[in-house]
Amino acid sequence: MVDTPIYIKTLLAPNGKKPAGRRAWGIDLETVWLPFFTATNVMKETAIPADALGAPLRLAYNADGSVRFSKTGRPIMRVAKEIADQVRLVRENFAAGLLTYASGVATDNPEGYKKQVERAQRAGEPIVSRDTKKLSKAISEQVAEAMGEEKQTKELVHATA
Repeated sequence: MVDTPIYIKTLLAPNGKKPAGRRAWGIDLETVWLPFFTATNVMKETAIPADALGAPLRLAYNADGSVRFSKTGRPIMRVAKEIADQVRLVRENFAAGLLTYASGVATDNPEGYKKQVERAQRAGEPIVSRDTKKLSKAISEQVAEAMGEEKQTKELVHATA
């Protein structure tokens, strides 16, 4: 049987910190990614340009070079490409590590893994069934409402013609 690696245990332990700034991959840019990538640059594990670390948020531009604005009129900001690329790499490696761990557990303890999957599926069945019924009902109600509105529109058009 394989022991759970410390890094997996650490991922599952609550730490109480709740960052509230701009996020990249759902993780705070200022309090997590920038210190992390600064450290990786110091250790020569990455070579993110100083300007990307110093100005990680950049204005987004349209194809014609003009500043992009959202529908609400606010300027759109994006994460510097060099940082976004490194975040993407970390995300891909993170996912690969999770899959490697899961595969290892499934290989080393196939019975336990199979039992856990079956237990989860049984526990989820009532939820899936309830949601399917509620979704079906909601769609039926929307269709009926749309057909009623369409009928009213046709009657109105017919009456004014």
